[in-house]
Amino acid sequence: MADEQPVKKKRQVKNPETFREKVVKAGQEGDKPKKSRRLGQASKRVIAPLARPVSKGVKKAGKSKALKPFRKPSRIVGKIIVPTYIRDSWKELKLVTWPTWKMSLRLTGAVLIFALIFGVIVAVVDYGLDKLFREILLK
Repeated sequence: MADEQPVKKKRQVKNPETFREKVVKAGQEGDKPKKSRRLGQASKRVIAPLARPVSKGVKKAGKSKALKPFRKPSRIVGKIIVPTYIRDSWKELKLVTWPTWKMSLRLTGAVLIFALIFGVIVAVVDYGLDKLFREILLK
C-alpha cells in the first residue's frame, strides 16, 4: 500500500474573461472610478433646484392610477420612436470610463505637438522633392 502513488487531479483551464465580462463585473462590484466633471457639477447646481419639483410631479403622475392604461402603449410608442440602435448606444455610453480634465488636456497637447512635428517633416520633404524635381526636369 505504501507503493501507491497519489492521484493527480486533472488541470482545468479557465477561459479568460472577456472585456465585456470585466466591465459587467466591475459595475456590479461598484468599483467604477469616480468621474470628475466640473461643467456637469456646475450645471447640476443650477438645474437641480429647478428640475426637482418637475421630476417629483412627473413621478407622481406616472404612478397615478389614472395614467395606468397609458403606460404600456407609451412604452411601445417609445420603442418605435427610439430605435434599438440608439437605446443600445446609450447603454454602451454609460459603460465608458471618461478621461479626467487633466488627462484630456495632456492628450490634446500631445496630439497638437505630434501634428505640428509631422507637418514640419512633410513640409521639409515636400520642399526638398520640389527642388530636386525642378533641377532634374527643368534643366
